[in-house]
Amino acid sequence: MNTTRSGRPALTRPDGTPLRVLVVDDDPDLAEVLTGALRYEGWEVRAAGDGASAVAGARELLPDAVVLDVMLPDTDGFAVLRRLHEVKPDVCVLFLTARDAVEDRIAGITAGGDDYVTKPFSLEEVVARLRGLLRRAGMARRPAEGPRLIVGDLVMDEEAREVTRAGDLIDLSPTEFELLRFLMRNPRRVLSKAQILDRVWSYDFGGRAHVVELYISYLRKKLDAGREPMIHTVRGAGYVLKPVAK
Repeated sequence: MNTTRSGRPALTRPDGTPLRVLVVDDDPDLAEVLTGALRYEGWEVRAAGDGASAVAGARELLPDAVVLDVMLPDTDGFAVLRRLHEVKPDVCVLFLTARDAVEDRIAGITAGGDDYVTKPFSLEEVVARLRGLLRRAGMARRPAEGPRLIVGDLVMDEEAREVTRAGDLIDLSPTEFELLRFLMRNPRRVLSKAQILDRVWSYDFGGRAHVVELYISYLRKKLDAGREPMIHTVRGAGYVLKPVAK
């Protein structure tokens, strides 16, 4: 198995080419350190110092992931994210923020970001978050884990990354898909928020259970709206996915 210079298993795009990452931060020293750490993973990395150059760089690079500072000199990261999604709708976005308020974190995820890191952070944390995002989005090559999961009328095709319920196609974000996959691999089993954080986000969120609550609510709106609910809350214990009784 190929490994990076850091000793971790190497991640590449499905076609074997290097993953592409765009780093957007107006602090040139921080941007240089981040790009160096990501190149150490064997990835193709570019940097941009403001929103305009970030969008231009994304058009040239077509990145698989973007490390995006919320505060930029010409705009904010949320506005840049909207432009990035116009360029590449499936791009993974990891926000960098100096803000520590829960509302700001949720705002970033609600805007379409996949994850966030609060400054100051370790380079190891950024790399770990990116690797997790890219694996969940199916943009990084990894061993196959089986083609289909079925729970009641809910069907997940892992290779095609498609989910249907009663034959209706359900559009999920990469993180929503990975969360549902974990639930579907453990039907009728109560999963705690800590277990979900550990498996889905592949990193210790330090008790940030609101992220799990937020994504569970997203899944419920998409899976259970107008239907018999499959996702249930077990008060004080966690969540469980159950097939609908016939």
